[in-house]
Amino acid sequence: MNQKPQIFLVEDDLSFGAVLKSYLEISDFDVVWVDDGQQALHQFKKASFNICILDVMLPNVDGFTIATEIRKLNTEIPIFFLTAKNMREDVLKGYRIGADDYITKPFDTEVLIFKLKAILKRQPGSVVKESGVYQIGSYFFDFKLRTLEHDGSKQKLSPKEAELLKMLCDNLNELLPREIALKKIWGDDGYFTARSMDVYLTKIRKLFTEDASIEIRNIHGSGFMLEIK
Repeated sequence: MNQKPQIFLVEDDLSFGAVLKSYLEISDFDVVWVDDGQQALHQFKKASFNICILDVMLPNVDGFTIATEIRKLNTEIPIFFLTAKNMREDVLKGYRIGADDYITKPFDTEVLIFKLKAILKRQPGSVVKESGVYQIGSYFFDFKLRTLEHDGSKQKLSPKEAELLKMLCDNLNELLPREIALKKIWGDDGYFTARSMDVYLTKIRKLFTEDASIEIRNIHGSGFMLEIK
């Protein structure tokens, strides 16, 4: 199971994009790289990401426009802008859209990695602490060991409970469609498996009663959502 933070990279310079993607991947990130701004939003909708890195100057659709559309879909995801110029107006525009950082090329890639990891540590909810370990509010969930730890005590989870909790973590503050979870964990999305999943969700909710900031909501007719308030 791959637990690396997911980076959404939009960069039209093929040489620079390839180098940056490789560097991020050897630094323990997973990267989806798009080299055309026109394709960016379509690709963003296809997966769940932890951070966006957007070049400002792109063919067809610029980075500011892409960031504005991403913000309509996800108000929390951190956004880093890459630019070859350091104009005050552009910097201010980026921050008004909701940028978390603004990086001028050329830049120190090691500094970028530290900035990305610092942003991830500040994000609430499901944060990858290390391979296979998530922080959920005041709880720590080890997917590989199938344990949930809180205040020094550990709870062992069943394989299906662990799989379901992982999917909720990977879609933090976003809809986890019912049929996707059913097909991945149970193999089908029939009536009886749906009822079985409801039982598992009830059990998982009870595990988090010590932290009022954690909520697993039913989204009527669609699925479920793990929220950290």
